[in-house]
Amino acid sequence: MRIYMQIQQKEQQPRYYQLLLQQDLLDGWTLVREWGKQGSSGRVKRDHFPCKNDALLALERVRDAQLNRGFQVVFIQGADSNNNTLLDS
Repeated sequence: MRIYMQIQQKEQQPRYYQLLLQQDLLDGWTLVREWGKQGSSGRVKRDHFPCKNDALLALERVRDAQLNRGFQVVFIQGADSNNNTLLDS
C-alpha cells in the first residue's frame, strides 16, 4: 500500500511525503515514511508494527498530520477496496 503526497510552496521547490506499508518476513508490518524536496534524495524512517491494524492506524495518523500541514494526496496505490478508511480525509 502506498500514498504519495505533495505540497507546493511559493517560489520553493515542491516537497513530497510518501507512505509505504508492507508486510515483513517476521509476521509483522513496516511503515516506511519518506520525505524531502522533489528531485533530491529524501529522508527515510521505518517503524515496525506487530499487526496490520496497528500499522494502518499509524499510516492514517501520519497521513492526516501531513494533510493538515497542506500536503495533497497525488495518488494511492494498493488500497483495499473493503477498507475505505484510507480514502477518507
